[in-house]
Amino acid sequence: MVKFFKITEAGSTVGKEVLAGVTTFLTMSYIIFVNPSILSQTGMSYSAVFIATCLAAAIGTLIMGLVARLPFAQAPGMGLNAFFTFTVVFGLGYTWQEGLAIVFLSGVLFLILTISGVRFYIIGSIPSFLKFSIAPGIGLFIALIGLNNAEIIDMNQGPIIDLILSAETLDKDSLIDSVKSAGPQILQLGSLSNPSVVLALVGFVILTALMIRNIPAAMVWSVLLTTLIGIPMGVTQIPESYSLESFNLRATAFQLDIASLFSSEHSIVSVIVVIISFTLVDLLDTLGTLIGTANKGELLDEEGNLPQMDKALFADATATTCGALLGTSSVTTYIESGAGVIAGGRTGLTAVTAGVMFLFAILLAPIAGIVPVAATSPILVMVGILMMEGIKKVSLNNLEIAIPAMAMVIMMPFTYSIANGIAFGLILYVIISIILGTWKRVNPVLVILVFLFLLKYIFLK
Repeated sequence: MVKFFKITEAGSTVGKEVLAGVTTFLTMSYIIFVNPSILSQTGMSYSAVFIATCLAAAIGTLIMGLVARLPFAQAPGMGLNAFFTFTVVFGLGYTWQEGLAIVFLSGVLFLILTISGVRFYIIGSIPSFLKFSIAPGIGLFIALIGLNNAEIIDMNQGPIIDLILSAETLDKDSLIDSVKSAGPQILQLGSLSNPSVVLALVGFVILTALMIRNIPAAMVWSVLLTTLIGIPMGVTQIPESYSLESFNLRATAFQLDIASLFSSEHSIVSVIVVIISFTLVDLLDTLGTLIGTANKGELLDEEGNLPQMDKALFADATATTCGALLGTSSVTTYIESGAGVIAGGRTGLTAVTAGVMFLFAILLAPIAGIVPVAATSPILVMVGILMMEGIKKVSLNNLEIAIPAMAMVIMMPFTYSIANGIAFGLILYVIISIILGTWKRVNPVLVILVFLFLLKYIFLK
């Protein structure tokens, strides 16, 4: 195992890699509950999506570990599942079966772009200073996710969350109207008297103490200790029974409907735009996460590129295709992988550990939620803080560089999307190059990418 994963060459150990994998899984395990909650609003079976989520995450993460041999984990993306539900199904009127067909076709397109090497050219077209800007942007984004999950920051999403939780009593039209009238999402300080918030703050203090004292496996110990403290506080819930009877894949597996997707009811242009949108968002989400977290783990070369990138991209393309067949939205590499990298993960064994835990999560479905969000949120905040270090590699005293770089950093958390942040950075880079008369230096592949993103913003609002 040491030889296969080249653990010694990476300056790591088997124990460190396994603990890093556990850390990664714990920080992103929320997706196995949140993803079914979001996708089930379209009429999909919650239990079936739960199983599909675990299997798709395991497939992508195991391929990442065994083929690419990189320490990154994958699962259905948060922004992508919301895009699937609220834009594709509720907004554009596709059925969830047609939505799965769109995800499947975007996955196939992803595979074609990967095998043909086009995705590698896309990555190579991005200037180095913009690649180095990705990590700080992700840092702010992941910290915001952690603070929001812990309810330390209130994103004023109460109406939408309440709808999701009570959707069994609402029909589709009522849900759409209520979501549209929910208003803007405003950041504000949450209720510091909330027991869950108090536990998250305690967890962050514990994590801070462990990390500044250089305690091995600090993040794992932090999660365990915070979970135990949450029991008398009433935040950590101990399940009363165990049953897997209601968990199966029958309701969603192989239910995608490609024939209906291309019927006369839908515009071919609309279908193509949606497929391309899924592909672009998945591409840039994965690109951003891989480069951002790899940069923190010092896995990038001097040009800001990641060795084995093609195999890493193959992993999420395959997982997206398989996920659509099983019954879930697009799979992408998770920014929470940064927690595992910070914990010392440097090889594919970290990913394999996380992938195996996703498989075990299926068996532990009724009790997998014992670790409260308040126990894992502090890790996301800490990882966000540590990833801000990458901004030192960007020359901010040069406006030609600073404007697109900082736009990328700022737009990731403020639009709640890695892909949007990268898109705005790239668009501004091209615009500035035109203004300065240096447009010849812009890679033609990058121009095409920017054009496609502009089409997405024009036709899919």
